[in-house]
Amino acid sequence: MSAGLSRFAIVSALVAWTSTASMRVARADDAIPQTLAEAIEMEAKDALPRTAFYDPPELLPAAAPGTLLRSEVFDGYDLPKGATAVRILYHSRALNGSDVAASGVVLIPGGEPPAGGWPLIAWAHGTSGVARMCAPSLMKDVEYGDEGLMPMVAAGFAVVATDYAGLGTPGQHAYLDKIPQASDVIYSVPAARQAVPTLGKQWVVIGHSQGGIAVWGVAEREATLRDPTYLGGVSVAGYMDTEAWASDPLTDPETAMYWPLQAFGIKASYPSFDLRRMLTPAGMSVYDEVTAKGCYYHAYFVSRDAGRKKLLAHANWAAAPEAQQYLRDSQSADKPIAGPLLVVAGDDDKSVLFPSLRHSVKHACHIGLPIEFWHRAGLDHDPLMYEMTPAILRWVRARLDHEPWTGNCPATPRGAGTP
Repeated sequence: MSAGLSRFAIVSALVAWTSTASMRVARADDAIPQTLAEAIEMEAKDALPRTAFYDPPELLPAAAPGTLLRSEVFDGYDLPKGATAVRILYHSRALNGSDVAASGVVLIPGGEPPAGGWPLIAWAHGTSGVARMCAPSLMKDVEYGDEGLMPMVAAGFAVVATDYAGLGTPGQHAYLDKIPQASDVIYSVPAARQAVPTLGKQWVVIGHSQGGIAVWGVAEREATLRDPTYLGGVSVAGYMDTEAWASDPLTDPETAMYWPLQAFGIKASYPSFDLRRMLTPAGMSVYDEVTAKGCYYHAYFVSRDAGRKKLLAHANWAAAPEAQQYLRDSQSADKPIAGPLLVVAGDDDKSVLFPSLRHSVKHACHIGLPIEFWHRAGLDHDPLMYEMTPAILRWVRARLDHEPWTGNCPATPRGAGTP
């Protein structure tokens, strides 16, 4: 096996986390605030001050994407014992290809790095919000905490966690557009190596939800870049058929926040988009609060309450030219990718439509993409990330160790490939 942690070591390191997985999920469910006031209080307790570190030069110096602008050691996160963190600010690329600054953080396990450097995961986070304050590196738990992220560090992996451009840094966050988010992930890797020389040369990407979509963007881009240090990706609960999602929107009040956030993402990606084409008057009435005054929990409560008034316009908003292009940007499972790519889905997911994921996997198999599909029955959106992290990390370790890989097409959804 290559330098780094063995599978046995990973399992041993995760015992403390996995043996109480159901307890952690229960605590997470109990921790969901019950009122908007509680949501605001919870976000305030987790928030870290945004300092001048996050302010790039008004005119960025000419540099290749992935070039580090600055870094700083930061000790304000809730990390596994002995772990350390280094914030990074680096050059990325916007949707239109222009130079843009992105921020993030490198999480480094405790102890001495193995020969060859720390095994490296590039982490693509799920929805945190769209306001600048909603950068995960501006949260004490780096947004995800025990939900997959800190177990990666506890298991001996270094993690470079991008914020995505527009979160932390100035500018509009192109929410759910996988093209710029894939850039932010890819270019975080060389920037992290400049800031932390003890990182290994090879890497795997993992993303959940919004980040699961970004992982497909990474895999597509790597098919062109042919970076020999990229060894594969894991997309957890990430939509592939965005056009189908738009035509069959989720109607549960618990997921209502996605519509004003997505309207923001379309507008950030294509500024000529008319928000009123997508949002009802009720949607417009909460738009500023959802997108500017708080993060995930704040948006959740404001949108859930307003969701009963139907935030999404009945008109065919997806027919707008800007919306059509935005949806095409993130359409996946239909283009060449660098593999292998592991797709993980739960069939009780309230935030993404499992039948749509299953259909996309079937199509990806049909056109011969190098994918592997894990279906877990009875798991919702966040419990899926909690539950599957140990198995995902074993899969990642196998890729970093260059073990042989085969996908499980055409055995698509009935549990084939489930570890």
